[in-house]
Amino acid sequence: MAGGGRAVRLQGGCQRDRAGPAGHAGLGPAVAAGLADGGTAALKSKGPVSRERLSPRQWARLERELRRGPLAHGFADDQRWALGRIKTLIGRLFHVGCTVEGTWKLMRRHGWSCQVPVRQAMERDESAIAVWKARCDRR
Repeated sequence: MAGGGRAVRLQGGCQRDRAGPAGHAGLGPAVAAGLADGGTAALKSKGPVSRERLSPRQWARLERELRRGPLAHGFADDQRWALGRIKTLIGRLFHVGCTVEGTWKLMRRHGWSCQVPVRQAMERDESAIAVWKARCDRR
């Protein structure tokens, strides 16, 4: 390992050799110290680590644009918003660069989730599907 450090493999999520203050054996020193100093309230999240890349006004505009759909923004091959497309849209609209992971975190932070379309495609050709199924059944 670079820098002379040691890799430590933990099993079962327990760090027996790193016992903290009395009563908190098995916890890492930072967690044990947080519990000793301020209880569980001291360990609560203080919000996202990174600052928001879009202002509230920009986020409102992004939501409006997302509701217009991918076709309105030149994505004609299907009508789903993939993270890569949203990332591209953010870059086009606001000249802000972000990663696909950063886009996912942004969307989740604002209450969006991963969705799979429920309805079937309008272009679905039932007769072609029936012919294909008949061919497969003969084999």
